[in-house]
Order: sequence, then C-alpha cells, then structure tokens
Amino acid sequence: MTELQLADEILDRIREADGQYHERAYLFVLAALEYGQQQRPVRGHVTGPELAWACRDFAVEQFGLTARTVLNHWGLESTEDIGRIVFTLIEVGLFMKEESDQVSDFENVYGFAAEFERDYPWTGVRCVEC
Repeated sequence: MTELQLADEILDRIREADGQYHERAYLFVLAALEYGQQQRPVRGHVTGPELAWACRDFAVEQFGLTARTVLNHWGLESTEDIGRIVFTLIEVGLFMKEESDQVSDFENVYGFAAEFERDYPWTGVRCVEC
C-alpha cells in the first residue's frame, strides 16, 4: 500500500465518522499537534487546552493575518470545533486519549476574534471588536 492509498483510506474513515469539516481542517489539527510537540522539551500527552493553543500558534505562523479566514473556510470557528476534530481523529485511530480527556476540555479555551484579530504590530491594524 502506498502512502497516497493510506492517506485516502484515512480520509475516507474521517469522512464516514464526521464530514462536518473540510478535510484540510483534520490535517491542520494533525500538523498543529506535531507543531505543539516540537515546542515542548519532552514529547508526551497534550491536554485539550494545550492543543487548542498549539492550533492558534501554528495557524498564526502558517497563515498570518489570514489565519481566522482560513480556519473559518475549513469550518473551524471556535476551540470547540478543534475538540470535535480531535475526537474524530481519536475515533478513527489517529490520536490516542487518556481516560480523563473529554471534548469539553476544548470549550472556551479562547475566542477566535480575540486571538486572530487582536492588535498587530503594524500601524493602523487593530481589532475593533476585541
């Protein structure tokens, strides 16, 4: 089986389990977990809030000022959406969870407007609703 066939099989399982989000959203969360692991001194379990913040940091690094727009295009509008994706990835066997992990761990970790549209260092660019 080639890597491409494996990737297609995994995406098929994700679509069957939950087709609510664009498939790039699932890939983004997978990449954000790896990004978050690389920021830690030792690899290990990542809590829901830690992964939510890793998603924020990774999105800003990858997409800059367009981060919120990109994530919204994929269906991600809150940290709760990140949690639903994580638990779909657990369901299809790509993530593992500890017994205490719950989708509610991702509730209200931060607001997308506050984190993705806050004041930026460039003059004249600031969030009015934050």
